Amino acid sequence: MRFVPALFLILLAVSPAAAQIDSAPKVHARLIAETGEIAPGGTITVALEESIRDGWHTYWRNPGEAGLPTEIKWSLPPGWKAGAIEWPYPKRLPVGPLMNYGYEGKVWLLTKVAAPRDAKPGSTLTLKAAADWLVCQDVCVPEQTTLTLPITVSTSPAAPYPTIKEQFDAARAKIPTPSPWPVTFDGGGNLDLFVGSPSLAKAQLKDVAFFPSAEGVIAGMAPQQLGRAGDGLVLRLTPPKDAKPPKQVSGVLVLTSTDGSVQPLEVTAKPGPAPAADFGTEQGGGLAISVLFALLGGLILNLMPCVLPILAMKALAVARHAHGERAAAMREGFAYGVGAVASFVGLGLLLVLLRAGGEAIGWGFQLQSPVAVAAFALLLFAVGLNLSGVFEIPGIGAGDALARRGGVIGSFFTGVLAVAVAAPCTAPFMATALGFALTQNAATALLVFAALGVGFALPFILIGVSPAILRLLPKPGAWMVTFRQLLAFPMYGAAAWLLWVLSTETNGLKLADGLAAMLLLAFAAWVWSASRNAARWRIIGGALSMLSLAGLAGLLYLIEATAMPTGGGAAPSEIAGIPSEPYSGAKLAELRAEKRPIFVDATASWCITCLVNEKAALSGARVHDAFAAKNIAYLVADWTNRNPEITALLQAHGRSGVPLYLYYAPGSADARVLPQILTESEILWAIAH
Repeated sequence: MRFVPALFLILLAVSPAAAQIDSAPKVHARLIAETGEIAPGGTITVALEESIRDGWHTYWRNPGEAGLPTEIKWSLPPGWKAGAIEWPYPKRLPVGPLMNYGYEGKVWLLTKVAAPRDAKPGSTLTLKAAADWLVCQDVCVPEQTTLTLPITVSTSPAAPYPTIKEQFDAARAKIPTPSPWPVTFDGGGNLDLFVGSPSLAKAQLKDVAFFPSAEGVIAGMAPQQLGRAGDGLVLRLTPPKDAKPPKQVSGVLVLTSTDGSVQPLEVTAKPGPAPAADFGTEQGGGLAISVLFALLGGLILNLMPCVLPILAMKALAVARHAHGERAAAMREGFAYGVGAVASFVGLGLLLVLLRAGGEAIGWGFQLQSPVAVAAFALLLFAVGLNLSGVFEIPGIGAGDALARRGGVIGSFFTGVLAVAVAAPCTAPFMATALGFALTQNAATALLVFAALGVGFALPFILIGVSPAILRLLPKPGAWMVTFRQLLAFPMYGAAAWLLWVLSTETNGLKLADGLAAMLLLAFAAWVWSASRNAARWRIIGGALSMLSLAGLAGLLYLIEATAMPTGGGAAPSEIAGIPSEPYSGAKLAELRAEKRPIFVDATASWCITCLVNEKAALSGARVHDAFAAKNIAYLVADWTNRNPEITALLQAHGRSGVPLYLYYAPGSADARVLPQILTESEILWAIAH
């Protein structure tokens, strides 16, 4: 019954404190459209933004034991329709003896608005919404406002601005998606909610909270206790005193990882037995295994195609000292190792800090930024120009004492560069190690990243300290000049590939800017190299180089400021010759409800391992025939640009980056996780079994 909560609110409203509050609004509201244009018969998403004063709160769809949810009453032109509010997950808000559910700070409540098919293109209409809410602190104040929003009907609606799209993506990430795992409850005494997922049972979770869809399902002030069973999670809830056992339990289950990332799930649980669970211990261990896996993953990462060109450069440098200069080879091997380890630790620290700040990112995140992709392309292009002899870096590769000092510095930065270009790759064992690291505290995470760097650098450290290995390398000679020039071409190829990645991230709009930046870089390098030995031209050459580099910086700024992300694809297409659809949690749940087999491919255009797997494992006729024969739904989770929903999918399976391949057999409780280095036989075996 709502009588007691309502009486509680009335007492709050008429208390002496109510007379002392100021009359200024406690919530500032506005309407925000994802785009200002809509097609006839089309749909747009509109957000009601509530900016709530510090210390105050509004309420969720089920406000809990007191309160009232926000309501929106739309006044729309004839034929226009507005859907229901899409509620983000709330937080628990205890007030006195009552537990409420609601929001603090800023919240976006999304609504889909549809235009009629006969809407006139070129016309501008006004959407009108009367919104009211209850906002509470020590007292409760009802507030209301009327808001308007102009919308233009267009046959070709403009795409959302990148900043607006990011905000709407972030708001959608807070809206619960249907649980991909079965959920049951056992109402014997306690109310035990069981989520059947072995992978979730192993996840590093900081908190699990349940918010019921209706009042009276649980005792709100009672603690919610998380337990782990071998095949899933158990959340122990407390039913209200003398309450009858419910026929089903529905609501929102909010999973919070130790890194702060959140995954809200919409669940409807039916009666069923809950397994025995351990409620007294936290999941621990795994550090030693993760460090070992990081070492192995770092070693194998040296064999990835994106790293081989850089390693060939290092092999060339070591070969120079292979016969008679063992001390120099050792110094350069260790300098390379220091550069690689420092880079992995630095990248890991940045990743940990960004995730702690609420960013939904993982391994390879830097290549989800168009300006970072362009910068990497320019870096590799500059390395190629240097190897081709367009310009020289003084001191690196010379034979005197100063040059040997430069060789150590050069080796250090070769290690840095190798890690930079290794970022798009994920080797076997790496995924498990990084998935563990990014759910731990910063010190543990950085230890795993350091182990990854040690494994990555180990081959060249061993070459530097082992005379037997050094003697296997060829003697220095004229061949080194030719080989050095030959190595420029893998650099150019890698730069061209990164430009292709840039085109996929920005719908091709920024490819011309990237090519122009390369032209300016080549001109600056040539002018600087051609003029530095002639005193009369040195100043002019330096000025032209600086102007070219300034233009290059301007182009990078334009790439970042005006890039229009692709959005990961919104329409069915073909990948590796197989009909596919874009991944979403809702689509996955819909297909699983139909008992249809599903193959999920989490990939990105900058992930070389993904592209190799696509060609080697997914393009074969036997795989195509198997998909067609079993009517397998192929969902592509394109992580080329940032996508919180795909990040959540990766985290739910203990991964921090792509690739990730999942196969859901019809009626299965969980997905089968396939290897990252995929083969045709692995896919066929998973489908058959």
